[in-house]
Amino acid sequence: MQDTKNLILAVALSVAVLIGWQYYFGMPLLEPKKQADIVSKLPDAAQQSSQGSTTAGSPALPSGQTASGTFATREDAIVAGPRITIDTPKLKGSIALTGGDIDDVSFKAYRETVDPKSPNIVIFSPDRTPHAYFARFFWLAAPGTKIDLPSTGTVWTADGTTLTDTKPVTLSWDNGQGFVFKRQIAVDDDYMFTITDTVEATGAAQASLIPYGGIERFSKPVVQGTYVLHEGFVGVMGEQGLAEITYDKADKSDPLVGVTGKGVQYKASIGGFAGITDKYWAAALVPDQTVPYDAVFRSIDGPTKIYQVDMTQPAVAVAAGTPAQSVKRLFVGAKEVKTVDGYATSLGIKRFDLVIDWGWFYFFTKPLFKMMEFFFHWTGNFGFAILIVTVLVKAAFFPLASKSYASMAKMKAVQPQMTLIRERFADDKVKQQQELMELYKKEKINPIAGCWPMLIQIPVFFSLYKVLYVTIEMRHAPFIGWIHDLAAPDPTSLFTLFGLIPWSPPSFLMLGIWPLIMGVTMWVQMKMNPAPPDPVQQAMFSWMPVMFTFMLGSFPAGLVIYWSWNNTLSVAQQYFIMRRHGVKVELWDNLRQTFAGLKRKIS
Repeated sequence: MQDTKNLILAVALSVAVLIGWQYYFGMPLLEPKKQADIVSKLPDAAQQSSQGSTTAGSPALPSGQTASGTFATREDAIVAGPRITIDTPKLKGSIALTGGDIDDVSFKAYRETVDPKSPNIVIFSPDRTPHAYFARFFWLAAPGTKIDLPSTGTVWTADGTTLTDTKPVTLSWDNGQGFVFKRQIAVDDDYMFTITDTVEATGAAQASLIPYGGIERFSKPVVQGTYVLHEGFVGVMGEQGLAEITYDKADKSDPLVGVTGKGVQYKASIGGFAGITDKYWAAALVPDQTVPYDAVFRSIDGPTKIYQVDMTQPAVAVAAGTPAQSVKRLFVGAKEVKTVDGYATSLGIKRFDLVIDWGWFYFFTKPLFKMMEFFFHWTGNFGFAILIVTVLVKAAFFPLASKSYASMAKMKAVQPQMTLIRERFADDKVKQQQELMELYKKEKINPIAGCWPMLIQIPVFFSLYKVLYVTIEMRHAPFIGWIHDLAAPDPTSLFTLFGLIPWSPPSFLMLGIWPLIMGVTMWVQMKMNPAPPDPVQQAMFSWMPVMFTFMLGSFPAGLVIYWSWNNTLSVAQQYFIMRRHGVKVELWDNLRQTFAGLKRKIS
């Protein structure tokens, strides 16, 4: 009866895993990466600032709603007004002189596909275009101040035409009321912009101004939709720590107090960052790490949904001879581990490395990546690095595995005595357990020793999966042969005869060569142990490799390669340990029986 219950439970769990993977992982991975163009009027940000003045009272954050016009395409928006070109070793794009938005950024080193001629990845696009995504900076008026401030319609004057990693540009605007606004924009040779806003009073007028920075994204992007990866709002809010808010969670949040939209507010944080993250890319505001700031993650309803990050700092006074200044940074880049860690160290950004979703097992995941990166630099191939790290992990757990199989050998030796005890005390379970424990104590057997190696390795296996799934270093990283991207599924399929038949099968039939290799290694591993006595259980275990083969068909190729290699090493390790402890290896007998049975069926 107990065996039957275990069988039903095992089948139910296997089916749940198979269906769950296809729903949460396979389907999102195969969804188109582009949404339909938005042809309705898209809201602009900073209505309060675009009015040209701010009245006394509590300063309002940009609301995200104006009645400005629209552009048909991203290209139309870029050529519609004067711009400063961005040209650095890793970035290209432009900055709009109307409004001063950083709203046109692409990556030089990253493309949409493995084809070197495919389009470059675009991260920022201008306001009022499909999939608008940009950063903008303002001064807000503190209570009691009423002056004209730079707005989305302000046309700045620039002292240059091109922003490079060695040559910053300065924007200027005079409000005609005795205040001159200047904005110096600098960028390094990676992905960090530095924005220095200065206000000078040319007359007797005085003002109290609040530094503001914001990142806006129009409409929810297509996300991976998995529990393994966070996409959406992300930040480290000083001592409050890591904040991760998905787009859906922001949409379902309570209305904000005193601010348009729904979301989460963070008050008086010191240190950290706040932004929006995708799987491989991120945009984040980085304040002065010694000055307190307020941050808001919010979702704003309108003609299209807006996801917005707001950051304000304490008001500063400006008067004749006393200019006001605010320095902020903006990260717009690929989440390269070395680059991100470098910023955390060189700029002192509190826990900036958490812009990469290392997961719960951070203390395992990141060291494993560092190890893989080391072997990548040694071998020049992340696929070989995966194989080497897998060997090292197996070697590290070899003592535990050895003790586990030694315990299993002792358990097998006393199996006849255990059977007699169960038969003798079949009606007295308490006495039966007492006698079994006495037997274990006498023979120095730990009945749960066989569980420890697997339990301890679970965090390591999950960490390896996280590394393969979330790090950009794995994106478009080739292995050998037909694997040109370790982060994508094996592109071959058994049902197209591996490319001979011009047909695109559905996702659940994408059984590439590596998933098939994994299935074979799993089948061989299961043949290492005696077949279950129950015929139903035998059938279930026989079909389990087939089920996992289908399930892993849509996994990243790097993970399937790891799994196949890990199974192969497990077979070799188990064979060695079992022989060492005098335990019979059932592999050869099981293989002979299997092939004999197939031969009989064929004949």
